Amino acid sequence: MKYAQTTSVSVDVSRNEIEKNLKRYGAKSFAYATQDTRALIMFEFNGKRIRFILNLPDMNERRFTHTPSRGTRRSVEAQMQEWEQACRQKWRALLLVIKAKLEAVDSGISVFEKEFMANIVLPNNQTVGEYILPQIDNCYLTNKLPPMINFG
Repeated sequence: MKYAQTTSVSVDVSRNEIEKNLKRYGAKSFAYATQDTRALIMFEFNGKRIRFILNLPDMNERRFTHTPSRGTRRSVEAQMQEWEQACRQKWRALLLVIKAKLEAVDSGISVFEKEFMANIVLPNNQTVGEYILPQIDNCYLTNKLPPMINFG
């Protein structure tokens, strides 16, 4: 069972909770945007820009268009209900992740840069995760470390 799988909390409420928590822990700027099956949350904290991309389900996926038991086509209303539920679940999970990271930092369990490292936006507009993950994969494939991480 997925976290918050049956939540009735709307996407708007979850997004507002994320913003409220970020402000409470000291984040300065906050932005969000949506496009098709993606949502973006950005904020600034201690001079660093952080970006989360939340992949949302496609409303045309079979799990929304058809019932799981018999495979019959759902009505447009039922399809929308199932899809909205999946979106609500994703936003609640994102809230949980961000809140847990902020609390770990605030409690002294960790430091901000470690908790949010993969989501820190670099000067080339890539996140650290987007930049580093292919290099890590290459290290395992070639069994060699890159000579130096190049941010250029």
